[in-house]
Amino acid sequence: MVRSMRSKIALAAVLVIVLLVSAACAPVPAAPAAAPAGGESAAAGGEAAASTELNVLCTPQVQWCEGMKAEFEKVYPDITVNFVRMSSGESLTRLRNEKDNPQFDIWWGGPIDSFVAAKQEGLLEPYDSPNMANLANPDLTKDPDNAWAGIYIGSLGFGTNQNWLDENPGVEPPRSWDDLLKPEFKGQIMVAHPSSSGTSYTALCTILQIRGEEEGWKFINDYAGQVLQFTKSGAAPAKFVGQGEAAVGIVFSHDIVAEIEKGSPLVLTFPEEGTGYEVGGMGIIKGAAHMDAAKKWFDWALDPATQELGPKYEAYQAPTVTGATPSRPELLEVNLIDYDFDFCGSNKTAFVDRFTNEVAAADNLKE
Repeated sequence: MVRSMRSKIALAAVLVIVLLVSAACAPVPAAPAAAPAGGESAAAGGEAAASTELNVLCTPQVQWCEGMKAEFEKVYPDITVNFVRMSSGESLTRLRNEKDNPQFDIWWGGPIDSFVAAKQEGLLEPYDSPNMANLANPDLTKDPDNAWAGIYIGSLGFGTNQNWLDENPGVEPPRSWDDLLKPEFKGQIMVAHPSSSGTSYTALCTILQIRGEEEGWKFINDYAGQVLQFTKSGAAPAKFVGQGEAAVGIVFSHDIVAEIEKGSPLVLTFPEEGTGYEVGGMGIIKGAAHMDAAKKWFDWALDPATQELGPKYEAYQAPTVTGATPSRPELLEVNLIDYDFDFCGSNKTAFVDRFTNEVAAADNLKE
């Protein structure tokens, strides 16, 4: 069912609660080695020894993954964190392929559409963390069966290169989805491919909800024709557009802000008719070898102090728990659609396959 454009009840609730109440891993080149079954050795008395390592599948930018590794190891010095950074689509594929022999203990970050799909496929282990009570809006940011929890919120935006605008007088940054189809943006748009990127899939599913599936797919075909090149990572277009490789990138707004903070000449705008958003999720992997360590990470990630660490590592997403102060609340003070996570999560495989087979193949993605 297509959701109404102007309905922003769910996010309004998050903003009211978070903004008001809250105001009161070195990367490894390959998969982590699998631990023995159970991941723990028997200690005296038959009790299992505590895990001394944790394997994290990390979807946000690598700086944040590295930061979280370092911060967790400060709190738990007896646990060594290994992480692999993968985009949302890649992560889901990896977990599917390793379902019978999981190599990771916890998946941290990326839009919850992918976590909804992972839950449906039996890839996640439910965990009722005591820190679930910290969530500002559990109806939006917690799976009813405790398969995943939300750890941040971000809105989709457009990043336009200011130098390109200066060289093309009279051209304005896009302020609607329709603006992306203007002739001046032909071959000047960069966005990730939805097969590998949760960011791009959020954009795709946003359009389908705004326009309806029939009209939405027509628009997506036209919009894909404007794209210079699809990227593998959702945040990459902000970097490439900032470097002048294209005029416009479709990216989560916090990633555009991160590039602006580095000095990139980007202008941030939002589609006035409504934009989609993500709730970044996390979930424990079913069959995790280091279950006790995974639960410690899960609890820690829902602590207000942990959710305020993002800006330290160039991550400006909004928190999901009370007591954590958002660094950039204005990024959610835009026209947000009533994004239907169940609709997008349940149809993810079908929609991605249709895009890949009928609109644009997932070949030669720019990294």
